[in-house]
Amino acid sequence: MSYESEQLQQMAMPTREQVATALLRTLFRHGGVIKEFCDGEKIVEEIADGFGLSRPQREARLKTIYQKENRVKTVSLWHRLLFRSADMLAHERLVSRPTQTLKLTKIREWMLTERGFDEALRLCSVPIAKKDSLPIKSYEVQKIANKIMQTPKPQNYDPIAQDKRHTETKRKSALRNRGFRQAVIESYCFTCAVCGLKISSPDLLFWEVEAAHIVPNYLLGRDDIWNGIALCRLHHWAFDVGWFTVLDDYRIKISEELNHLPADFGKIGGYNFIRAFASERRVILLPKQESTYPDRNAIRWHRQNVFQQRSAMAALPSAK
Repeated sequence: MSYESEQLQQMAMPTREQVATALLRTLFRHGGVIKEFCDGEKIVEEIADGFGLSRPQREARLKTIYQKENRVKTVSLWHRLLFRSADMLAHERLVSRPTQTLKLTKIREWMLTERGFDEALRLCSVPIAKKDSLPIKSYEVQKIANKIMQTPKPQNYDPIAQDKRHTETKRKSALRNRGFRQAVIESYCFTCAVCGLKISSPDLLFWEVEAAHIVPNYLLGRDDIWNGIALCRLHHWAFDVGWFTVLDDYRIKISEELNHLPADFGKIGGYNFIRAFASERRVILLPKQESTYPDRNAIRWHRQNVFQQRSAMAALPSAK
């Protein structure tokens, strides 16, 4: 038995397999990523709390002797166990190593892979059918999101994919949709472009903001950053049905049909979530990088095919 194994046994520490399982559950609760295991990191204490580790167990040290340098280095036994367990998950391709994630996100983190995501769902008793609706990062989806955000914009962008494949595999389509969602909401810093709402669930797992296609996906709208806009659920719905649109200068234009609605429609207490923007002609909140702004061809399509169409339909005489 190795010196490290002896210390683990002597301190009655959890097994590597038990810690690996706890890590997958923790990754799931933290949106798919956790930082490296260092002193002062909350995640280290959180997992230790889950095992009910005593203070001596948390503070136990391993000694490594460097004979050539004539010195002794000590490391945390608990940190070493966490690393060994995470490394085992990486070997099984359930997580990416911090060195891999660093190249992708410029942050040293452990990140779930798609296989790890599936295993975490099983461990947390979450139906696999809910996977596509959960805003949890995976290494594969992050790669897609990065590609979406970093792809150079064509000179004359067409938001409609004339050659979009309906035969795309379900898995590939789901990954693409999740990558699009992640790219859009990250570009807008998880903030609604219209009202500025930015809020998550208490566990930081779910964000209110959604990634809206400007040209809808079902009408062959592209899954590109330039055909996307981050909106809260109320303004996502209002945009999709044509209660407002966006002009070429990115100002909000409200449908005149609002004038024909009863005064109490659209109100939340004293706040009207559409009329609030009727007179201000407010500019939407845009991403920091101009290269990821909504494309004008896409928002023109919305004005011509959703916004104006809604107004035209409302102008038709009602059937008697």
